[in-house]
Amino acid sequence: MLPAAEDEAMSDDMSGDMSEEAMSDDGMADDMSDEAMADAGENPMVGGAAMFANQNIIENAVNSPIHTTLVAAVKQAGLVETLSGEGPFTVFAPTDVAFAALPDGTVETVMMDENKDQLTKILTAHVIPGRLTAADLTAGLSGNQFNNFTTVSGDALSVQKSPSGDAYVYDESGNAWEVTTADVMQSNGVIHVVDGVLLPR
Repeated sequence: MLPAAEDEAMSDDMSGDMSEEAMSDDGMADDMSDEAMADAGENPMVGGAAMFANQNIIENAVNSPIHTTLVAAVKQAGLVETLSGEGPFTVFAPTDVAFAALPDGTVETVMMDENKDQLTKILTAHVIPGRLTAADLTAGLSGNQFNNFTTVSGDALSVQKSPSGDAYVYDESGNAWEVTTADVMQSNGVIHVVDGVLLPR
């Protein structure tokens, strides 16, 4: 049995070690928190939620309070794994308000199991291969010019730049929707929030 004095000394040493370890852990937590905040600080917020450039498209989308319908649709179409993959992808992300503006019953209909192929086509018509920023999408545009792109679904999208510098996306049905929040960078691409649903023919 150890003498009381030595026992107490060991206790003090262990306490000191634990205190230093705790301080070290706190420091690491602070560093990680600072890194996460810095990462989020590089991105615009979406719906009041931070978007992290070191997270993928799905991880950020589920944290957006204004994209619950889009996330539900992606899950229903079985595209979670694809959009969590390496990519890179450029995604035009319609808000809940955009989906709600569709004719009554549209969302409920395309979300039915028997309409999964149609839903998949609509969603992949919002995705362009590659990581294209707003500057890339509008490069070289002036006046009434368009840049044309082919989506993952094989459908066409066209982008035009307004005199104020805002980007508008045209779908095959002739609808034009504004990019309301651009360049939300992801680990596997980029998201551009749009105020309407892009509909292929």
